[in-house]
Amino acid sequence: MNKYALVSKIEKIAPLETQEPWDCSGWIVDNGIEDIHKVMLALTVTDDVVEKALKTQCDMIISHHPLFSVPVKYKDINIYASHTPMDKAKGGTTETLIKRLGFTNFSIENDFVRVVKTDISVDDLAQKLIKISKNLRLINNRGISHIKTIGFCAGSGSEFIETTDVDAFVTGDVKYHTAVESSKVIFDVGHFESEILILDVFKALLGIEVEYSNEKSPFIQFNI
Repeated sequence: MNKYALVSKIEKIAPLETQEPWDCSGWIVDNGIEDIHKVMLALTVTDDVVEKALKTQCDMIISHHPLFSVPVKYKDINIYASHTPMDKAKGGTTETLIKRLGFTNFSIENDFVRVVKTDISVDDLAQKLIKISKNLRLINNRGISHIKTIGFCAGSGSEFIETTDVDAFVTGDVKYHTAVESSKVIFDVGHFESEILILDVFKALLGIEVEYSNEKSPFIQFNI
């Protein structure tokens, strides 16, 4: 399949013009080879991902996270990234996380945040989330037991916690002072765990043979 036709399937739901000014989504490497037979899907492009892509005869890598600088050794393979456009997209990173948890109705708070109205205990929501992330962290400074509104932002969404009118917020990369000062219930599922689910969305969109990068979170969980 032509690589530009392939990318147009992504851009149909996640157009590049929707990316944030600081983002580098789009073509990271365009090596001139247009006919694509197999694609490597990755959250983040690393040396290991590139090596695996080349070893498994992939003609292209499609990732969620972009590269802000490109090593010379990566230039033998096409690389395309859809970061903030896919975060904002209908059916993108945050909505994929919500649906994986079994919630079907949500509203769009802003470009990145989605809000679910429900009636669920903190413990029950934790049980849903721990199936996605064994590195789950809970902040509950007020000892709240039930919640009726949940804000979701896959990836790093800490900046939206206090500006979103919800009882609880689910995201990744929550900092210490944000946790200490919050009156809301916060679930930090981890950046990796909240976004890796998007690879299945890429696969469904592309309709071509794919290889998964099989990345793992860089954070190791100790079983003591």
